[in-house]
Amino acid sequence: MNKLPTHLAKATLFGVFAVSIAAPDVEASTTLRVAHVWPGGSMIDRELFQAWAESVEEASDGQLTVEVFPSQTLAKSAQTYESAVSGIADIGASAQGYTAGRFPLTQVVELPGVSSSARQGACILQSLYDQGYFEQEYADTRPLFLFTTGPGYLHTKDQLIETPADLEGLRLRRPTPVVGDMFERLGAQAVGMPAPDVFTSMQRGVVDGLSFNWEGMKTFRLNELAQYHTEVPLYDLSLFATMSQRSYDSLPADLQQVIDDHSGLEWSLRAAEVYDEMIRQGREEAVEAGHEFVVIEDALEDPEWGPVLQQTIDDYLEEVGDSTNDIYKAAMDLQQSCPA
Repeated sequence: MNKLPTHLAKATLFGVFAVSIAAPDVEASTTLRVAHVWPGGSMIDRELFQAWAESVEEASDGQLTVEVFPSQTLAKSAQTYESAVSGIADIGASAQGYTAGRFPLTQVVELPGVSSSARQGACILQSLYDQGYFEQEYADTRPLFLFTTGPGYLHTKDQLIETPADLEGLRLRRPTPVVGDMFERLGAQAVGMPAPDVFTSMQRGVVDGLSFNWEGMKTFRLNELAQYHTEVPLYDLSLFATMSQRSYDSLPADLQQVIDDHSGLEWSLRAAEVYDEMIRQGREEAVEAGHEFVVIEDALEDPEWGPVLQQTIDDYLEEVGDSTNDIYKAAMDLQQSCPA
């Protein structure tokens, strides 16, 4: 058996020793998986979640690597929050309303008239959470930031909706059970489905229209199908980006601080900035396509729409319970410090 010369043997041993010392640095790198429901390559994907990922990686000096899984590829919309609870995803982002009955206090923010833009909605929602109004609803995860879509309007394929009576007999995709109840009261058929499924459903005639914000109309290509738009603010969908508590707890203190620095109101408002730009683009797209519009100014004061919207508010607050009245009042008070 041939033997290495002594100097080569020592060099080899030194190399092995050096690799063994360096190995822990390599192994210390942690990958965080982000599951969200927005299409890959969309503005929300690129300028919010990919931007968040890049910022986290840079701030951690590469000790954190972030992989983003868009388009429900890691977790379906209705299971996104639970995927963060269980650790299937390290971070999940979706709409609270996709997990029916799970966030009744949070969804007070979705009621008509609470906010008039994504920026205002995000500020109100994150501020209410920071003040402890509904932190118990997220006790099994670690919320990073909460935000909203901006007001959701009515969009239909074949007819313009001018009054609540025009909804009778239509099949409409509802964004939340609260809006669904409103549709049912007005004689429409409310159909529940995640946003990514709406295009195919409308294309096949499963639904005649939907209630959606302008960002969604562009992101999910729905302006290609819906030519009639009634700008009456029915809701403002709440959204979350939350982290598995187990994943957070597994990080050393310095990397937990990186996550903390990428949480809270600053990132809520960054999300809102992306949304408000998409809202502008979505509406502009419909205008340029020559679509028809009805704009309901001061909807809560409108003689036809106002009573419908107010009944929606009253019914929800009564159904969920007394604690919601304080949240609703706090949300309306925050309009002053959270301008649109």
